[in-house]
Amino acid sequence: MEPLVAHPLKCSGPKAKVTLVVNVASDCQLTDKNYLALKELHKEFGPFHFSVLAFPCNQFGESEPRSSQEIEAFARQNYGVTFPIFHKIKILGSQAEPAFKFLVDSSKREPRWNFWKYLVNPEGQVVKYWRPEEPVEAIKPDIVELIRQIIVKKKEDL
Repeated sequence: MEPLVAHPLKCSGPKAKVTLVVNVASDCQLTDKNYLALKELHKEFGPFHFSVLAFPCNQFGESEPRSSQEIEAFARQNYGVTFPIFHKIKILGSQAEPAFKFLVDSSKREPRWNFWKYLVNPEGQVVKYWRPEEPVEAIKPDIVELIRQIIVKKKEDL
């Protein structure tokens, strides 16, 4: 289990990454489709220039009742995910984790259910968001473009 840091979204230098930040839940009608799609995105584009960051949350229909350790084991055993799964957090209201406050403030879009996705560039800026029902194919072009920008910048810096 990876520790939650104050601002896990900003990265610079040679380890700069594009991140897709997602609020996840284990007992949701959207769990299977989304975990499998996130796993494929991480496999296709990670780990050097891209990563999915999963933040379990129980604020939508109480669909994440498990402990943080159980959530990680569930996702790894049932879906084979290899991306980071952070400790269970609150993403809405006054107790929202700072990283999610930042996402919501930056995008002007508050999650209304599990599996909202926020695309963050290596500078830590939210560039796009998707609702849980939107297909992964809608996300790929934006990820590809941001990764292309990282690679071009690295070549220019040589």
